[in-house]
Amino acid sequence: MRSNSGIRRSRTGLAVAATLPLVAGALAIATPADAATARDHLTGTRPTWATNAADRGATANGNKVTARVYLAGRDAKGLAAYARAVSDPSSASYGKYLTAAQAQARFGATKAQVAEVTQWLKDSGLTVTGTTAHYISVSGDVAATERAFGTQLHNYAKGKHTYRAPSGTASVPASLDGAVLTVTGLDSAPHKATKQDELPPPDAVFRNAGPFSSYYGSKTASALPKAYGQKIPYAVKGYTGKQLRAAYGAGKATGKGVRVAITDAYASPYIEKDAKQYAAKNGDAPYAKGQLKQVLPKNYTKTEECGASGWYGEETLDVEAVHALAPQADITYVGAASCYDDDLLDSLQKVVDKHLADIVSNSWGDIEANQTPELATAYDQVFQLGAIQGIGFYFSSGDNGDEVANTGTKQVDTPANSAWVTAVGGTSLAVGKHEKYQFETGWGTLKANLSDDGKSWTGFPGAYTSGAGGGTSKTVAQPFYQKGVVPKSLSSANGGNNRVVPDISAVADPNTGFLVGQTQTLPDGSLGYDEYRIGGTSLAAPVIAGVQALAQQTRGGRAIGFANPAIYDHYGSKIYHDVTDKPTGKDLAVARVDFANGFDAADGLLTSVRSLGKDASLKAVRGYDDVTGVGSPAPGYVSSFRRH
Repeated sequence: MRSNSGIRRSRTGLAVAATLPLVAGALAIATPADAATARDHLTGTRPTWATNAADRGATANGNKVTARVYLAGRDAKGLAAYARAVSDPSSASYGKYLTAAQAQARFGATKAQVAEVTQWLKDSGLTVTGTTAHYISVSGDVAATERAFGTQLHNYAKGKHTYRAPSGTASVPASLDGAVLTVTGLDSAPHKATKQDELPPPDAVFRNAGPFSSYYGSKTASALPKAYGQKIPYAVKGYTGKQLRAAYGAGKATGKGVRVAITDAYASPYIEKDAKQYAAKNGDAPYAKGQLKQVLPKNYTKTEECGASGWYGEETLDVEAVHALAPQADITYVGAASCYDDDLLDSLQKVVDKHLADIVSNSWGDIEANQTPELATAYDQVFQLGAIQGIGFYFSSGDNGDEVANTGTKQVDTPANSAWVTAVGGTSLAVGKHEKYQFETGWGTLKANLSDDGKSWTGFPGAYTSGAGGGTSKTVAQPFYQKGVVPKSLSSANGGNNRVVPDISAVADPNTGFLVGQTQTLPDGSLGYDEYRIGGTSLAAPVIAGVQALAQQTRGGRAIGFANPAIYDHYGSKIYHDVTDKPTGKDLAVARVDFANGFDAADGLLTSVRSLGKDASLKAVRGYDDVTGVGSPAPGYVSSFRRH
C-alpha cells in the first residue's frame, strides 16, 4: 500500500461469518444421509451479506456462472500442522523445509482426486475450463451450478447493487472424501484488490514542491506559524537507501544470494530502465545482469476497471525499495493478470510452485469485510504451502488506520489479517544528520491548511488523512505466536480471542517517506523519468522484505520462512525500536508545501501542517500495539535470526 494510496480491492470478498482457525481451511463436514446422497458442506461459502432480508429472488437458471473448485490435497490438516512446526523456533522440525516437489508429493492433490472431482463436475453439467495443481475452473448455467453444489443461487441486495450468491452453504458429494477444499465464484460480488498507496495513480507526473529537509529537521519552517508551541521542520525530500539502511541496522549486509519476489497487478513497461536510473542517481549499487526479472501472464484483463497504469508506480516503489535496502538481493516481479483475487492468487501460487523466492513482498489488499471465508481459505492454503518450503509472505497492513473514516466500521485489512503472513504496519521516521536514527512514531496524519493571511493553521490540528492499518480481526483466531505478547485488551476487542494486526513495522508516512523514480506522463504529454516522495504501508512492506533479505544473508543464506514465530520470539528485546506516538515527549508535526496542480507552481502552492502519530483510534504505545506491532527493526535485528 502506498501512501502519497492504493488498493487490491479484491482481497475483497465478503464479510466472514465464522472465525477462521489457525489451521485454516473450510474443510468439508459430513452430513448424515444415505451413502448415495450424503453431502459434505463447504463452510463459509454463503456470504454473510446474503441475508433473508436482502433476498431479491432466485437467479435465472440460464445465467452463466464461472467458479473455481479448490483442491484440499492429501492432508489439509497435516499441511497446517507442518507449516507451524517448520516455522516455530521451539519445534524440533524448525527450518526443515521441503522442496516444491516434495511439498506437492506430500500434500498436493493426487491424480485420482483430480480425476474424481473433474468427473463429478462434468456429470453435474458444468464445463471444465482449466485445471492446475490447486484448482479446477468451471463454467455453466445456474441450474448446473445449483445441481453441483447443492444450493440455490439467489439475487441479493448489497449496498446499492444486487449480486448473485448461494442461498445456503455449498456442498459436495461425500463420496469425494474431502478432496474439495472450497469453491469460489458462486457469488458475483466483485473480488478485487487495491494498491496500497496514498498518491493518485502516477499516470500524469507528480512532483513535490518543497522547500524540503534533506534529513529530518535540517530545514525549519521559520516563516510559517508554530505548531504545538514550536517551529516545525519541513518534510523531507524523500529518504534514500543509505538513510533507511542506517535507520534499520543494515550494517554491511547486502542481501547477496537471497531471492525476493514482489507481487502486484500488471507490470510497468519501464521498470528496468527506471530502476537502473534511480539506483544510479541515488547512490544504490547498480543492478547486476539478471538481478531483476519479471514473470508475467500472457494476457491482462480488466485493465480499465483496475486502473492498470496506476499499478506501474506500485511495482516501481516495491522494486526500488527492496533494492535500496538489499542492493545485492535478486528480485523477481510477478505480475497478476488483473487486480482480482483469482489472478492475484495465481501469482502467489507461481511463486510457491516454482519457489521463485524465499521472501515475498505484497503491497495490496482490501478491508476484512470484503473478504469471503472461502477466499481466505484459498489464500491460507498458498501461504501454508509456502511456509513448508521456507517462503515467507509480507503484506502491507493498510493506509486507512482503523478504517472508520474510510468505511464507517472499525476493521483490519486482508490478506494482512491471515495468521500465516507477516502484516507490516507503518511509522513516521526521523533520520537525522549523518544518517543517525532519531525516532519513530506510529504513522497517522492530521492535516491543517495555512490560513489565507499566513498567520495560523486553519482548524488546527486538522482532519485525519491516512495512517497505518491495524486492529483486531473479527474472523481470524489468535495465532499461537501472539499469545503472551499481544495484550488481552486488543485480542479480545471483538469479543473473542483473535488475530491482531500488524506484526512489525517500518517507515510509511508519506511526509517522512521514500524518494522514488518513475517514468510518467509529463505536462506536455511526453514521457519522462521523474522523482517524487511516497509513503504508505506499501513502502513499509518492501522495506521489511529488504531487511529480511539482509537477515537471511547473515544466517548463511538459510531461509527464514514464515517469520512471525521468530519475530515474536524476540519481543521486548533491543533488536526492535519500541515505537510510540510521542517519542520526544511532545506532539510532533512537519510543514509540507505542494503544487496545487501536482507538478508545477503555475496554479499556486498549497501549504499545510501534518501532525505525526495521530492514527485515528489506534495508538502506538510501549510494548506491542496495533499500529506498529512489536516495533521496527533496530541494530541487531538483522543478525538476530542467526540464533534460530
